[in-house]
Amino acid sequence: MRDARDRVVGSLPLVLNESVPNMAFAAAVRSPVPHALIRSIDSQPAREIPGVVAVLTGEDLAAHSAINPLYGGQRDDQPIVAIGKVRYAGEIVALVVAESPDIAAEAVAWVDVEYDELPFVVDPVEAMADGAPVIHDEWPDNDSGTWKLRHGDIETGWAMSDRIYEDTYVSPPASHVPMEPHVALATFDEAAGLDVLTASQAPYMVHKALTRIFDFPAEKVRVRTLNLGGAYGSKGGVKLEPLVAYAAWVTRRPVKMTLTRPEVFLTTGKHSAHVTIKTGVTNDGTIVARQVRATFNAGAYAASSPVGAGQAMTRAPGPYRIPHVWVDSTARYTNSVPTGPFRGAMTSQVCWAYESQLDDIAVDLGIDPVKLRAKNLLREGDVFATGEALHDVHFTELLDDVAHAIEWDEQPAPRSSTVVRGKGVALMIKSTLTPSRSEARLRLTTDGRLTLLSSSVEMGQGAASTLLQIAADATAIPTELIDAPFPDTAITPFDMVTASSRTTFSMGVAVKDAAVNLRAQLDDLLVEQLEVDRADLHHEGGAAGIKGTAPMIGYGEVLRRAELAELTGEGTFQSSEGMSTLDRETGQGRASVHWHEGAVGVEVEVDLETGRINVLRCHGAAFAGSVVNPLRVKQQNEGNMIFGLGPALFEELTYDAGQVVNPNLSDYMIPSILDIPQRLTSSAVESDLVDADVHGVGEMTVPPLAPAIANAVFRATGVRIKDLPMTPERVLRALEDTRAEEGTR
Repeated sequence: MRDARDRVVGSLPLVLNESVPNMAFAAAVRSPVPHALIRSIDSQPAREIPGVVAVLTGEDLAAHSAINPLYGGQRDDQPIVAIGKVRYAGEIVALVVAESPDIAAEAVAWVDVEYDELPFVVDPVEAMADGAPVIHDEWPDNDSGTWKLRHGDIETGWAMSDRIYEDTYVSPPASHVPMEPHVALATFDEAAGLDVLTASQAPYMVHKALTRIFDFPAEKVRVRTLNLGGAYGSKGGVKLEPLVAYAAWVTRRPVKMTLTRPEVFLTTGKHSAHVTIKTGVTNDGTIVARQVRATFNAGAYAASSPVGAGQAMTRAPGPYRIPHVWVDSTARYTNSVPTGPFRGAMTSQVCWAYESQLDDIAVDLGIDPVKLRAKNLLREGDVFATGEALHDVHFTELLDDVAHAIEWDEQPAPRSSTVVRGKGVALMIKSTLTPSRSEARLRLTTDGRLTLLSSSVEMGQGAASTLLQIAADATAIPTELIDAPFPDTAITPFDMVTASSRTTFSMGVAVKDAAVNLRAQLDDLLVEQLEVDRADLHHEGGAAGIKGTAPMIGYGEVLRRAELAELTGEGTFQSSEGMSTLDRETGQGRASVHWHEGAVGVEVEVDLETGRINVLRCHGAAFAGSVVNPLRVKQQNEGNMIFGLGPALFEELTYDAGQVVNPNLSDYMIPSILDIPQRLTSSAVESDLVDADVHGVGEMTVPPLAPAIANAVFRATGVRIKDLPMTPERVLRALEDTRAEEGTR
């Protein structure tokens, strides 16, 4: 990576470290209660503190008729600051702007808010019940997105089944924990407009939201970003930007807001989920029917949930050939932290269910779990539950790869009478975010340098380096002669979002398209200058000439001879299929431009006295299509699995009386170097098609990790864990329950 040295020595440009002259600082007053009417806010004591510039409340916001106070990723249901009502503990009810962060933090404590508390609900299943507290009057049933899929005839499927299994699996709320907290800096100028520098995965989503909030023309809103210090989905959509923009607009001062670590926990998290899965099989192990009822916790505001519930619907059947499928997927508002994508939006929650249950089915049928999967996996040309025929399908290769890597056929012996070992595998299928659009621009200048203009965001995944490599390959210009400025809506063209493992493919296609356009223009000039046919041209190293002859002419010289200051190539990726095109009654249609494929195999050790799970070895495999950079694919696969250890084994946001009680890195545990398996390996399965597409690999080995571990624990101990995370306490409880059941037989 070009920025490797900066990352190592700590000189990487981050919004966190940026400042501008005359900058003020914002801090939030947050609600301590999960659901209440705001009776009054007394901010006068805070305003009297020296150095306090302003205290902004929902009442102030509502008084500005020029501002639309609501925003949202898919529904405009979230106020910039709470107006009249709070919907979760941690919601911002006032914003203090001061000359320093310390003054702002001090003043927050002097803002007195009185509440009339209301009944609250934090569980999405309870939020569906009659009489549940209503979070938004506009949505009295707390529905934040409901989808259904109907493929084949489920009753026929049950009739065909020799055995039917039904289980419920629970995934808790979790936090993304990016090392760089949410941070944004806004400047407002009456003539120039609004300029926002933000740690965001989605500059153009932020741009769209701000133009609507302030009713500004697009050219009066500029959104920029730098490197992100991690995101994992937490910095998608719109977060702090409306707050700092509103504060800058009111105070006419640049305003920066940086969240504390506890506040990061109170800003966005992973959808908790209850997934009930019912599967019908024949005695030989053929899956003939599957019904899934998935209920997700949207939190207090919709954010990504209306579409997220649909993404879960398409992924819930799993990577299997099933003729009769019925899925109901819903997200429900609750009085809890708003939720969003979490390394594969909604995929981990449903994968936890279908891959765990499949091992139980295998044991009951007396069939090896690997062989049961192999019998039912989707293959080339099979029709998926959405009704579309799938192509470039490699689940069988992935399964073979992980089974071979962990030596599946050699089941390990117990290490001692109290420490046992087992192996497990799991696979996943995931759509990518479509419909979507990405645009790229390549600008060649007379010094022979190329500028790659793209709004894809670098957040540690290597997107910037990958796109540079794609541009270099497509233009025959060395990467050292290519510049790539950070995303800036004033100069870099549109990109939907850097998420959903879509960047290398979607933006990569746009970059290649721009390169074709640029090369065509160059070739026109070369044909004229060299007086040769286009077919006789040869390009290499930022220069061109006639095949088999010398010398070559540098691209800069070509422009100078033509008396041109620059050449610009434009490129676009646009997909038309996707969630919005599916039949809303049946879920049938083409749901994704790509279906992502991944698998994980593990070997674990379980201490029967402590319940502790130790992952000894772990191998992940992802289908990558055509690999751009093998090293980065390896890094993504292995980084995914390290990330996934947390939600699998110990990560869980805990609520008490509607409040998060562990919003810190002492009580909320994330993986450390001590948790990494002794043997961590990965591989990429590539397509054998000529000119195969690139497939994203940013999330493929996260969802299968938890069920693979659970399946290994099951094979080692005979106990099935159905609620994540698989803590020692849960393992011990399951062991005790199993012993108690055996004692009554």
